[in-house]
Amino acid sequence: MNAHIATTAKPVLVDADAVVRSARTVIATEAAAIRALEPRIGAGFVEACRLILNGKGRVVVSGMGKSGHVARKMAATLASTGTPAFFVHPGEASHGDLGMIQPQDIVLAVSYSGETDELLFILPALKRQGTALIAMTGNAQSALACQAEVHLDISVSAEACPLGLAPTTSTTASLVMGDALAIALLEARGFTSEDFARSHPAGTLGRRLLLHISDIMHTGDGIPLTRPEANLAEALMEMSSKRLGMTAVIDADQRLIGVFTDGDLRRTLDHAGVDLRSITVGEVMTRDPKTISADKLAIEAAQLMDKYPIHALLVVDEQRRVVGALNIHDLLRARVV
Repeated sequence: MNAHIATTAKPVLVDADAVVRSARTVIATEAAAIRALEPRIGAGFVEACRLILNGKGRVVVSGMGKSGHVARKMAATLASTGTPAFFVHPGEASHGDLGMIQPQDIVLAVSYSGETDELLFILPALKRQGTALIAMTGNAQSALACQAEVHLDISVSAEACPLGLAPTTSTTASLVMGDALAIALLEARGFTSEDFARSHPAGTLGRRLLLHISDIMHTGDGIPLTRPEANLAEALMEMSSKRLGMTAVIDADQRLIGVFTDGDLRRTLDHAGVDLRSITVGEVMTRDPKTISADKLAIEAAQLMDKYPIHALLVVDEQRRVVGALNIHDLLRARVV
């Protein structure tokens, strides 16, 4: 007997006007809640920043349920913007993870009700060891708010959920308050884009601000080098073997005197009356080519190539000796461009 019974589900009829109206109502409700946060940024917020900036430890962010998800994001944002932070699950904290929190740390507890049992359960242990507490709640009279050194008010007039049950507006308010705290701390610390890049080495900004020419250039036998008296066939063999679309032309002391590129070859071939068998590289090379030093950022090579427009660069030292070479493909592989 075939146990598989095919069923045909009836398509759900969508009222376009209703779904658009619903979505716009959510956005308007949450936008209003965010605007309502602005006048609450005052003495309490300043004190929270002062506590964190003068703290000797880390910021430990904690919360349950949807507030826990927001708390994880807060910890990640703080950590990536100059404030050492991490997330601790309050339920796990009472089963051993409390040992991760040291007296010099500051706990940022997120709970809209301010009455989350798992958070309240660990407060006595935190108080005994002298750990400071910042509470982010929607109820200034809640148990969590009353036991905190600082309370940040994230109360909202209504959830965007029409049932008034799913945390929607309240989690948005929590998230925005967390972002406000992180950015205020960033600016107070004088945190720079270079500092940000150091904590994001794999990101686009990290590669742009941390990757140097020396990290991606071809060196040693990978550098195409030709003497000016070499003929075109020798130069082409060097270019083909090194696959950079050019070769450096150097003197007896290894100093750069020019470059011979695919473009130079095309221009030579287009020139009527040129004897390709007798002409030397030195006669058709480009003199004083654009160069870069190994300590420059890789993004500077990309900017130089874009400005002039060229597709390869030679890397030279202070004596104009060629120490490396790179082309646009090296920058693409490094995801600089």
